[in-house]
Amino acid sequence: MSCGVANQCPPELVSLICAHVYAASVAPFASLSSLDPLFTSEDAIPTSHPSSYPAAHWSEPTTRRTLANACLVSRVWYEAAKPWLWHKVEVRLPRSWMSLVDELGGGDEEYFDPEETALFVNRTIQEVEDAAAAAQSLMEGRKDGVDDLVRELRGKLLASLSDVGGVHISPDLLSPPATRDPSPRRLRTKSKSPARWKLMRTISHAMQDVVRQEHPGMYIHTPQDPRPGRFVRHLDFTHFRTIGMRRSLAEGVTGRFVTPERLFAILKEMPNLLAFGGTEYMDGALTAPVLQELLLRGSPSRGRGRPSRGRDVAVVDPTDPEEEDRERRREFAELEALDLTGCISAVFTKAVQEFVTAHLMSHSDSDSEGPRERGRVRFSTPVDESLLFTGIRRLGLRGMKSVQSQFLQPFVLAFPFLTHLDLSSTRITPEALEALGASTTMRLKSLALERCNWLTGESIKNFLIESAVTADLEELSLYGDLTFPSPLSEDDMEAIFSAAPCFKSGRLQYLDISSTPVNKHILVDVCPAQPALRSLGLSYISSLELCTIAAFLKTKAANVEILTLVMTSPDLGYGQTHVTPRQATVALHTGFISSVCSPPFSFSLSGVGPKKNKQAQPPTRLRVIELPPQMLSSLGAGAGSWRIVRSKGSRGWYVDSASGWVALSEGEEEEGAVENTGEVGKAVLRRDLEKGHPWRAEVERLADLNGNVGSSVGWHARKMEILQGHGLLGREAGLYGAVSFAYQG
Repeated sequence: MSCGVANQCPPELVSLICAHVYAASVAPFASLSSLDPLFTSEDAIPTSHPSSYPAAHWSEPTTRRTLANACLVSRVWYEAAKPWLWHKVEVRLPRSWMSLVDELGGGDEEYFDPEETALFVNRTIQEVEDAAAAAQSLMEGRKDGVDDLVRELRGKLLASLSDVGGVHISPDLLSPPATRDPSPRRLRTKSKSPARWKLMRTISHAMQDVVRQEHPGMYIHTPQDPRPGRFVRHLDFTHFRTIGMRRSLAEGVTGRFVTPERLFAILKEMPNLLAFGGTEYMDGALTAPVLQELLLRGSPSRGRGRPSRGRDVAVVDPTDPEEEDRERRREFAELEALDLTGCISAVFTKAVQEFVTAHLMSHSDSDSEGPRERGRVRFSTPVDESLLFTGIRRLGLRGMKSVQSQFLQPFVLAFPFLTHLDLSSTRITPEALEALGASTTMRLKSLALERCNWLTGESIKNFLIESAVTADLEELSLYGDLTFPSPLSEDDMEAIFSAAPCFKSGRLQYLDISSTPVNKHILVDVCPAQPALRSLGLSYISSLELCTIAAFLKTKAANVEILTLVMTSPDLGYGQTHVTPRQATVALHTGFISSVCSPPFSFSLSGVGPKKNKQAQPPTRLRVIELPPQMLSSLGAGAGSWRIVRSKGSRGWYVDSASGWVALSEGEEEEGAVENTGEVGKAVLRRDLEKGHPWRAEVERLADLNGNVGSSVGWHARKMEILQGHGLLGREAGLYGAVSFAYQG
């Protein structure tokens, strides 16, 4: 598209184009996503299908660069691309964080600067004047008297803005900067104008009232905040860290970058924020006021014990700062996703305790009664004391070990409409799990209860079998290791596999039962078929034989692509008998990989065989196996097309580089495809990619890097992806990616 044609596009079409550009970088949901790391190539255009090559979506840097270039085309393209450039904000470096604070919050000030106020008011009035003049000339068909109308309208607007809704705006602020005496900015005292959000609302109401009276039926665009905070929907600190800055220990304590005041200041400028992610590198800024700013938005902003339907008469003090904050947050959108993975600092722990005590715990009236008032019959208007965060759908509390159970339980129960919940490595108790299972509104799609050493096998079994909360689960992680093994017994596992609705439905796509005492009878005889299962964790089960795992995959879960076998099976040397590394590698290839990953042998004396596109296929889709570091070292460089890909940490995978999902174009048929439904662009799994194929070359490149890869490289995530809603099949980078793919525990 040439520059001239691009400038002629209507603004609505330009906005739609920019929206599609941003959507091209968003990964599809778990049921349609590829399980492989993102690999983009200039030679292949990404598709919307779950393929490894071409990729299912563009990378985020490519989309951001495209939108940035669109801003240089014209003013129309700039206005259309700017909201999408600010849609997702990831804090990476301290310098970029300080720039973000200055851009969104104007430093740490919450008031309009006088010059900024005057410019904003003058620009808004000019827009109203232009719209009114255009409407006048269009309705009457002449331009006579338009100048008089504009002057009259300006006078009425300025008069209405001087005192509206109890907010007084100085006449000096309502005049353009050019008509006032200039003065050095450094000598001007701080403006005592009203708060920015209140000034915005005042101007909007005044404009609408005047236009409604003078020109009924004419539409005037609502004035917008000139700062870009209203565009931000996503804010996370997963890439933020201060390691390597050569700062002393004292500087790290006294000269912090992410402070509670700065974080609070920019959160106040994000009325449409939907997702927030914190990490251990900034959890010292998550104080009680910051948690209130995050959670008490929208309907929860009325606070504890306040009337919800206006039946009680409440006298509000307009000068109360808390009431002013509550009124401001009432107009904000509620969060949809909150990820607090790894937040364990003393400041954060104290903030959670203060927040739960002030807003979520029930207080007895007798605690505040005097000795003379006890025992008297008192009449009071009943108030709704419950505070529920109905907007949040996804909650990640992984690793919050410092929060005590008496504060963790009411905090989790305050989110009644969750679909994704990660409670791994927390102090969740059987009583809290029972209370969670009694919910009538929560319907979980993804659940993680890894390494929860306070839970019992009985509580987990009852939660999965008897509660309707887990009936529709599609992703379940009960991961345990040698340090924190699973509390489930053989009887518990047999009951769960046979009676749990999530297992009987066959809709599970991700399942991790590492360190649970499963055996051949449970897997082969008791467990129902799992046709949707794509990623399976069977680590730390030393008594489980490879032949049993192979039989389970062939008969019950043929669509599994990823399998974890860390310190599993006596055939690999983790049982009672000693097995040499050579024997273990031979058993892995001849007794397992060849059984589940190779097609059955066929031979014809006549030389007439089946058609190429209908040739025999392997019994399963298995192509990635996670193994312990010692086992990977004994495999050397791999055998055949199998290669070793290591993460940045201690995890590693044995990957079949000749297998991958490939998107087909119209009229194209690929040899060696597992299935082809005939749909144009449908991805198929090929097991015989040639050596020059781009995806096979990418896997071999990752293997040659020997662990020097990005944090987003890996398979079978340990951490649930919360912010975008992709769950345990999602993919993350930064600190979240390290937890997902680098750390073994």
